[in-house]
Amino acid sequence: MIGKEGGVLKAWEATVKKTHAVAKKRANSIFGTITIGHVEEDHHQENHHSNGSNRVAEENGSSEPLEVYHEEKFLPNGDYYTGEWAESFPHGFGKYLWLDGCMYVGDWYKGKKTGRGTFSWPSGATYEGEFKNGFMDGTGVYTSANGDTYKGQWVMNLKQGHGFKSFSNGDWYDGDWKKDVTEGKGRYEWKDESHYFGEWKNGVISGKGVFVFHNGNKFEGHWEDGVPKGTGTFKWPDGCYYAGNWSRDGRDQDGTYHPSESLDEEEDGHCHAHWEPSELYTALSYYRVGRGEKVPVLPSQKKLAIWRSSKGGESGKPRRMSVDGRVSLGSDRSSDRWHDGGDGEAPIPPPPKTPPKAATDLDDELMNIQIEDESTGPLKPLKAPKKAKRQGETICKGHKNYELMLNLQLGIRHSVARPAPSASLDLKPSAFDPKEKVWTRFPPEGSKYTPPHPSAEFKWKDYCPVVFRALRKLFKVDPADYMLSICGNEALRELCSPGKSGSFFYLTNDDRYMIKTMKKAEVKALLRMLPAYYTHFRTYQSTMVTKYYGLHCVKLTGHIQRKVRFIIMGNLFRSKYNTHRRYDLKGSSLGRTTDKPETEISETTILKDLDLNFIFRLQSSRFEEFCSQIDRDCELLEQEGIMDYSLLVGIHFRHISPEGELVPCGSENLIGKAKNDPDPPGALLGVNMPARVERTVRKRSSELQLVGEPIGEFYDVILHFGIIDILQDYDISKKLEHAYKSIQYDSTSISAVDPRLYSRRFRDFILRIFTEDSS
Repeated sequence: MIGKEGGVLKAWEATVKKTHAVAKKRANSIFGTITIGHVEEDHHQENHHSNGSNRVAEENGSSEPLEVYHEEKFLPNGDYYTGEWAESFPHGFGKYLWLDGCMYVGDWYKGKKTGRGTFSWPSGATYEGEFKNGFMDGTGVYTSANGDTYKGQWVMNLKQGHGFKSFSNGDWYDGDWKKDVTEGKGRYEWKDESHYFGEWKNGVISGKGVFVFHNGNKFEGHWEDGVPKGTGTFKWPDGCYYAGNWSRDGRDQDGTYHPSESLDEEEDGHCHAHWEPSELYTALSYYRVGRGEKVPVLPSQKKLAIWRSSKGGESGKPRRMSVDGRVSLGSDRSSDRWHDGGDGEAPIPPPPKTPPKAATDLDDELMNIQIEDESTGPLKPLKAPKKAKRQGETICKGHKNYELMLNLQLGIRHSVARPAPSASLDLKPSAFDPKEKVWTRFPPEGSKYTPPHPSAEFKWKDYCPVVFRALRKLFKVDPADYMLSICGNEALRELCSPGKSGSFFYLTNDDRYMIKTMKKAEVKALLRMLPAYYTHFRTYQSTMVTKYYGLHCVKLTGHIQRKVRFIIMGNLFRSKYNTHRRYDLKGSSLGRTTDKPETEISETTILKDLDLNFIFRLQSSRFEEFCSQIDRDCELLEQEGIMDYSLLVGIHFRHISPEGELVPCGSENLIGKAKNDPDPPGALLGVNMPARVERTVRKRSSELQLVGEPIGEFYDVILHFGIIDILQDYDISKKLEHAYKSIQYDSTSISAVDPRLYSRRFRDFILRIFTEDSS
């Protein structure tokens, strides 16, 4: 390997490892610290080099000798492999790095993860242990991004057998598992040392068992769906007890109180005279069993790109190169090619003397692009994506982030309601000083300035409070409505999985605001650009840049010192119109397709550049304004050294048939129906904008089409759009990413580029897909 490329690769690997470490450290700083051992790669590799592949072959009942040698391969889809290799697959010990950041280091057998190894996710989650045929199978340790850790038996990716799980909130469980949930006998202990030992069924307490409270009170008897049901005895430490039949609703409740023989009547009457069986159910309601984190993608689902010689061809339909669909776009192709081999499937040798596949076919296969060509017959009608459930999980009592939500709501209520002079839009330079922040202590018992609350003591920080108060005024946000949305009686909702950056997202119940956890580097970037950001919004009311309403930090005190930083921003898709399609558009092509098959795409799926099959046609009165504002917004971000931002676009189709098909303009079904109305006076750019979209198709050609060709098929729509993710500096990690990917691909096709080049490419792309509607 060329020395320069080797140095860049090592730097890139170090950056990836550092990213994993930072993500894990960040998750631990939020949810608690759990440590886990890692595979010592160099030592492991040294021991495996001579006998690793033979041992794995013996375990799989194979005696066929394979010629094993060391290989280092850069896959055209962006993946990377280094390690032992045999024929056309990893075999022995090796490391495979997927483009999305997932990585496996360990034993392989004919392309399957088999033996011992470590699999890590971009979020910071890791699994270290035994694998079989690509599955987590055997004994292993899984540490989630939020700090939960499971150590025990696995069968085909599921916890099965005996296992110990510790939760980030201090709880732990030791006992039997079946099909990934607690079932059989086990002990669960809460952080206050109250514990249950007994039978479980389908993840809940059910059967015979004993619950011991931290104060010594104890219930022993039968349980159903997590509560006492049937015969049982409640005992006090002084020897008194209540025995009988238990029922949560009280209808079948029947029992007898028995005083302790060591107490006289006066003492006994004083202690438990007013006790009611319902008090047990009330006490138990505060003890919730922790839930596990859902793994976004399982190791067995990560497919490999397998080597295939270019001396043959292969017919058949194009297939995805990897499960995430993020594949290569490089213009400098290797003379050899790769095809999709399922995780562990050995490739079928191509028939001899078959001409190689056309270059355009290979591009289509690598990119997973839907190629449509009118010459092959009429195009299929477009269908609206399937309906999606309401996004997010409600954060209620017992949720791992329940206290964090309470702290956030208490802090925002305090910040917004705190008496302050009338916010002037003419701010002094000192208001933008990064050191301009206010700390407030929130003890549980309350203070002169803060109310009492049920969570542990914490500190609350407001960054540049004067600036964000002025921004809320500029955005015409009523303080009472703002507090009601975030701090009202309705709980926040946590999105089901963290974003690619490792941040967690929360939505208010009315969908008006989105709350995102922030990295320290993002906070610094925002504070640095805050003066220019504020001036930009004062100058251009129609700017499409993300609106930020507040920047805060929660610091937990006591023996656990950790900080969680939050940014509050508007939810782009909150509207009276249902959003049918969502696109995240950057103007780059590498990895810019969705990772979901067509059947799984719903209204909330975020599609990308190469999934886009429309051109947006704006009314003449708004198109000129749109062009000017894109130029201004990109100029701001370029001057602040920002890159990797996107235009987030939501489409509401105004006409959908009962069969779920999109109805084009001019269809007989639309005769007599109103056309798109013009924007109301004073409407903001990108908010409930009437427009039309024209369908496009990508045709086979010698060059990849980032934007398809329009075919004259129009649809009436309502658009929402705005520029998001504006806090990414072109820092050392992005420079290394650019250097590494530029070796393999055309540098203009990747996202990580210099802010000036990024701005120019972004503008050019946006103005290709947004045009004036001249009709």
